Amino acid sequence: MSRDGILVRALRGLLGSPKATIAAIVCLLLFAAAILAPVLAPQNPYDLGQIDMFDARLPPGAEGYSGMTYWLGTDAQGRDMLSAMLYGLRTSLSVGVTAGVLALLVGTALGLIAAYAGGRLDAFVMRVVDLMLGFPTILIALMILVVFGQGTWKVIIALVIVQWAYFARAVRGAALVEAGKDYVEAARCLGLSPARILAMHILPNCLPPLIIIGTIQVATAIAAEATLSFLGIGLPITEPSLGLLIANGYQVLLAGQTWISVYPGLLLLVLVFSINVVGDRLRQVLNPRLAT
Repeated sequence: MSRDGILVRALRGLLGSPKATIAAIVCLLLFAAAILAPVLAPQNPYDLGQIDMFDARLPPGAEGYSGMTYWLGTDAQGRDMLSAMLYGLRTSLSVGVTAGVLALLVGTALGLIAAYAGGRLDAFVMRVVDLMLGFPTILIALMILVVFGQGTWKVIIALVIVQWAYFARAVRGAALVEAGKDYVEAARCLGLSPARILAMHILPNCLPPLIIIGTIQVATAIAAEATLSFLGIGLPITEPSLGLLIANGYQVLLAGQTWISVYPGLLLLVLVFSINVVGDRLRQVLNPRLAT
């Protein structure tokens, strides 16, 4: 099936399920809100000139000393929670999508090369994949960040290291099936280079599992980054994400100021759940064995 055919099939599959359609719309709205955060946010929550400490920990709907109404309340620094959540959503999505795309590129390249080359290279790559998949994802990322410290790109690299194996295993399995088919043998006989055979002939037939795993791994990366940031070893406080916003309110959660953690937590839950619903529907549509 061509690339366009796969995308059309995936789109029709999403529209064919009311639950998946709603989840896809929610994902689009959240992505749009993240992109337009500087426009939609009532204030820049990380501009000290716009923050008043006298407005700290105001409940939802309260009016601050500046006359501004905080519909979702404020945190301990006096930042508008709605604005902080929009900016945090932007950071979380940036890290999750970037890590997912880079892991897809690395895993796809290694999976294709291993399947096409075979022999010792294939065995070596798959043993590394087995080793990576034998440990919990969050544990490996935790150890990496403990060694190298905080930082946006350090978190992204750590997530790529723990996620590329999922793509490599899926692509390698699909590529092995395609590598033995007649059209690949014909391409070899025509003298096409291995790189062109992999890119133009084998890779397009590996797209269905890549789309499925890519969607789910983006949600996994967002949740993993939030966990790492909540533990204090993920993103620095200068680049806050939803995980850091949840951590900021954890200390006052039992004091009744629940909105500081609960609202970012609900937003993270809706985001991850919606992406997973879309990924689950794509798995049913693009994998005929799961159609029933």
